[in-house]
Formats: sequence, structure tokens, C-alpha cells
Amino acid sequence: MIVIGDELLIGQVTDTNSGWIARQFAPYGWEPHYVKVIADDAYEITRAIDEAFAVADVVLTTGGLGPTKDDITKTTMCEYFGGTLVYDEKTAANVLEVVRRRGIQLNEYTRLQAMVPSSCRVIQNKVGTAPIMWFERDGKVMVAMPGVPHETCTMMSSEVMPQLLKRFEGDFHIDHRTLVVYGITESALAMKLDDFEKNLPLFLHLAYLPNEGVIRLRLDGKHTDATLLKEAMDAALASLHSQLGDLIIADGDLPLAAILGSRLRQLGLTMASAESCTGGNIAHEITRIAGSSDYFTGSVICYNTKVKINQLKVTQEAVDNYTVVSQPVVEQMCQGVCDLLGCDCSVATSGIAGPGGGTPDTPVGTVWMAAKVGPRIVSQVKRFPGDRDRVINRATTAALHLLLSILPR
Repeated sequence: MIVIGDELLIGQVTDTNSGWIARQFAPYGWEPHYVKVIADDAYEITRAIDEAFAVADVVLTTGGLGPTKDDITKTTMCEYFGGTLVYDEKTAANVLEVVRRRGIQLNEYTRLQAMVPSSCRVIQNKVGTAPIMWFERDGKVMVAMPGVPHETCTMMSSEVMPQLLKRFEGDFHIDHRTLVVYGITESALAMKLDDFEKNLPLFLHLAYLPNEGVIRLRLDGKHTDATLLKEAMDAALASLHSQLGDLIIADGDLPLAAILGSRLRQLGLTMASAESCTGGNIAHEITRIAGSSDYFTGSVICYNTKVKINQLKVTQEAVDNYTVVSQPVVEQMCQGVCDLLGCDCSVATSGIAGPGGGTPDTPVGTVWMAAKVGPRIVSQVKRFPGDRDRVINRATTAALHLLLSILPR
């Protein structure tokens, strides 16, 4: 994968396309050789393609296909693969339709997006003006795509990936199973599964994918015998369930908010969040899941103490005697948001996300959280390391899991 753009090299923009692309191909056994970020420079683009073709069957590029003068990828591809830039009527019609849907005027620079190398096969970009270009040489393929993530992801899924999989059909059967684990560190989990990994068949592999306290265990398998592969995967998965028990919170690669939402929907329960230090991040994670309105009633972001007292009925006595970062306050927040929004369950957070505001008794990273299901309220305190964003994200994860852990199974 070659990522093109000066803005990426100087850190002004972060590349998210390459990681997303790699995740889409992994279930099919395709392995990325490397990802290289280069400047909008003809020599660098040419050299990168040469190096990539030397080690890979497929080269994917993103970026450098905009309508401005600093985007030189199309002209460089022309020089590399031969041919000339030609006006393509189908591309022009597609550009006009995209512009029309966006409700903007077609200018001359955008009109020039219809100029494409005669040596490529064009895949029309249904969500953008930059056409996708498919080149072939010596049995190998290069696909040049725009750098806008929405456009890349949409067109990769709908057009580019299916065509690549068809062009390079393999003999192997691929299987992937994912378990979501919570409540154990990565190193402790690896120690626990040491014998399991040693006894895995050579065609199976276990990967650990930690993220903010949650660990995804991905079991990968690749074999020419589909029946043998399925039997081995089933046996390995059963063994993991036996060894890990309640540490497993879901089968399948699901975000924690989706796991919680599925459980709430099954139980016919509704929930709300009362958030101080997480500032609405819990509500954000929940509402990222389509259909979350079935069980999520809303959130109160009570960053100021007055909101805790006036809207959530936290008592002044609790604040004065224990401070706002305390067990009594988060438990009252839980009860208050349930009463205010008329829901069955709730989570609440109050803490010091940093970088300032900590004290010797309540250092930065301290977060009290509570969860309520019916009349039952449970609470806990955590001390999370890292910067402000990491504290917020870890507190969000811990609060969601706390509620999940006390829901009926």
C-alpha cells in the first residue's frame, strides 16, 4: 500500500485508509507486505511503485488524485504505464452527477477529473469526483484510489475489493473467529493461554488485539481442506470458552457498546448516562450503534456541580462531605438520571481526566463510576494512566462494562 500526500508526511493529516484496507482483506488470507507514505513527487511515486511491484502481486495507492495542481499522481501514472491523458465521457458524466447531488457548481478544476490515463481501466467513483484507476503489468495489478476515507472505503467495499478477489482467486479456505475479553491484562491472558497456543495446529494462529481495556482474541485459520479447518476452529473456540469462562463477554468482533445494547434489547430494558469527566463520550459510543434508540433514552452531561445538584438531585451534603469525585455522588447521579429520564438502567462517571485538577488524595486519572439496574446500584473507583483522551476512553469502557456485568444473563 502506497499512501501519497505531503500533508501525511508532516502530520497534518493521519492515514486511516491503509489500516482499514488491511482489515478488509485479512479474512481472505491476503497479507500486506508494507505501507509506505510518500510525498506528492513524481520521482518518489515512481520509485515506490517499482519497489512495491518487486514484492507484491497487488499495489494499492491512496491520495494524490485531487483536482489541484499539487496532485500529480495521474500524470505520473501516465508516464509509468504509458499512454496519454484522455477525456473520458463516462467519468465526466459521473463527475457531473456527483457534483449535482452535492448541490455545488462544476468548476474547471473539477471538470478536469474526467482526464484519465489511456492505459488504465476506470472504475467510476460513485461518491466522489476522483476516478479510481486500475492498471495491469506483467500479471500484477495496481489500483489508484482517492485519499478521502469515505470515498476509499465505499469504493473498496463495493467495487475494488470484489474485483481483486475475483482476479486473484486462491485455493485456500480461510476462517476467522473473534472473542471479546474484558477484565484481564494482555500479559496475564497470554500466560493463561500459553498451553493452548502451544497445542494449536500449525494452520491456526491466535492474535491478541487490545484496545482501551478490552481485548479481542482473533483465531485465524487457513487450510486447503474446508472440513478439517472448520472442525479445528470449532474445537479451538470451545477450548477458549472453557478456559476463559466469564472473561469472554461476546462472540464476534463487536464494540462494547453494541454488546451492551444487544443485551439491553434482549431484556427489554432502557438506559441513560450521567457523565461528568467523560463529557458525553459514553452517549457517543452508544449512539454510534444503529438502532440504539430502542434502549437508550438520553444523557445528562453534568460537568458543572450545579447541574449535578439541580438536575440530578445530588445532595449538597454528599458534595461537601465526599467531593464530586466520590462514591456517594456517582451513585446519586445514577439514581437521578433514571428518575429524570424515566429509564430502567444507568451509568454515571465523575473523575479527574487531567492534565490538571488532581490532588494527593484524588490524583489525575481517578474516576468513580456507578451502574444501576432496577433498584441495584454498584460502584467502583479506577485510576487510569495516560493523557486526558486515554482517561476518558478507558473510563467509558469501564463504565459500559460495569453496567453489562450486572445485567441479568
